Amino acid sequence: MTTTDHILIVDDDPEICTLVSRFFEKNGFRVSAVTDGKGLWAILHQTTVDLIVLDLMLPDEDGLVLCRTLRASSNVPVIILSARGEDVDRIIGLEMGADDYLPKPFHPRELLARVRSVLRRTRGVPLPDKPGKGEEDVSYHFAGWVLDVPTRQLYSPQGEKIFLSGSEFAMLRIFLNFPNQVLSREQLLDYSYGKEGETYDRTIDMQVSRLRRRLKEDPKTPELIKTVRSLGYVLSARVEKNGGRA
Repeated sequence: MTTTDHILIVDDDPEICTLVSRFFEKNGFRVSAVTDGKGLWAILHQTTVDLIVLDLMLPDEDGLVLCRTLRASSNVPVIILSARGEDVDRIIGLEMGADDYLPKPFHPRELLARVRSVLRRTRGVPLPDKPGKGEEDVSYHFAGWVLDVPTRQLYSPQGEKIFLSGSEFAMLRIFLNFPNQVLSREQLLDYSYGKEGETYDRTIDMQVSRLRRRLKEDPKTPELIKTVRSLGYVLSARVEKNGGRA
């Protein structure tokens, strides 16, 4: 995270927009705030945004639809806000591509912590051993797929560019660093979120499900990211990193 990170707040409550904007600006962020989907697209067409805080209840467009549309063409991190705090809404939000979910009412400090956490984990994967020099310049090759780390782009065996959310990129990179090793949900939570993350297994399940869809896997019989009953998940593929096997 840098002091020039640009956060976009999308909420139909002007008071929330003002409160959050002032709090984030005091903490070193650049902030834009809009009250509807139209305003969101206008900002994105004008400038670069590092993270979007998106309310689900907007006057012109549904927040979940906006999130899904964003994810189809962008990997900008998204944190969803909603007065509906039930698990089902959280799960749907994660399935649509959100990186985190915070129910209303919330304290600005909690939102700030979530924003910092998402920015950290989507910009680098906290693996047990820190990457060496040049690690951020590598590309991974597996089963015909290519993940280019500097551009954060995933390419299919047919050369199609696949957009990944920050969390999807982080999750895939974890699997690629541990090919053919079973990773428990607890390990994936720790590597993805660190000590700041909630121990919410369903979050990992949703992210794996989303990642499988990006990899065009059959959800009933996945070939790349397999479920190991009672243990976790495993990436079943040979992985090469910059021409050398990982």
